[in-house]
Amino acid sequence: MSHNVDNIYLPKLARIAHIKEEIGGERAIKTFRLEFVNGDGFDHAPGQCAMLSIFGRGESMISIASSPLVKEYKQFSIMRVGRVTTTFHELQVGDVVGIRGPYGNQFPMDDWKGKNLVVIGGGVGLAPVWPIVTTALARRADYKNISVFYGARSSRDIMYREDLEKIRGQATVNLSIDKAEDGWKEFVGFVPSNVLDKKPSPDNTVAIVCGPPIMIKFVIQNLQQLGFKDEQIYTTIENKMKCGLGKCGRCNVGTDYVCVKGPVYSWAELKRLPQEY
Repeated sequence: MSHNVDNIYLPKLARIAHIKEEIGGERAIKTFRLEFVNGDGFDHAPGQCAMLSIFGRGESMISIASSPLVKEYKQFSIMRVGRVTTTFHELQVGDVVGIRGPYGNQFPMDDWKGKNLVVIGGGVGLAPVWPIVTTALARRADYKNISVFYGARSSRDIMYREDLEKIRGQATVNLSIDKAEDGWKEFVGFVPSNVLDKKPSPDNTVAIVCGPPIMIKFVIQNLQQLGFKDEQIYTTIENKMKCGLGKCGRCNVGTDYVCVKGPVYSWAELKRLPQEY
């Protein structure tokens, strides 16, 4: 009988080293730092995902939210929306989970060296693009101006709040909330409107956007209005990924299995696919 070490679905073991509650409420978000048991891990690139599993409960594909320059742990920010993610929110530091990956392609950060970066996120959509920000800041000399746009429903719903404050000075941080609040001094309105208000220049610039589909749609429209070309805009589509191996067919968009050829696409590439995402 063959040993199961060759089973591509067999996860590695990782221990929860740290948990941070980012946002409370009905759609709570927690950030988990996972350390591989016995150092049996893997490297990843910005934009890639991993399949996280809770034994007896199931698996869920989650974007890796830490920079690949961080070797000690993998970070995941998880919104409580389903069976697996709800169980994740009940776990404690020291608990062991399964992890397999990494899956998918990556943001072409080497191609972006010498360019301005405009990183745009909404809601939990900041997590998939956060490795771009942290990696670019760690290699600051490789990139020109770095701007981060992030929006949430209210000031209480802003994830990575402390981290966003820390990077001010190294990057331009543009926060927004949907409705006015007492004491809020930054933009009030949706993320696409904040982008249009601040008017980032398309000259020698790449824009990366991730968030709710409706936000992505209008952010891209506004970037185009500002003069960004399709090849200058990148996004990530992670919805529906299940097996991570291009086998189950759940994530295919046209002929593309997103878990293999995606989830990172330029807008020029994505426009050539059927509008099924």
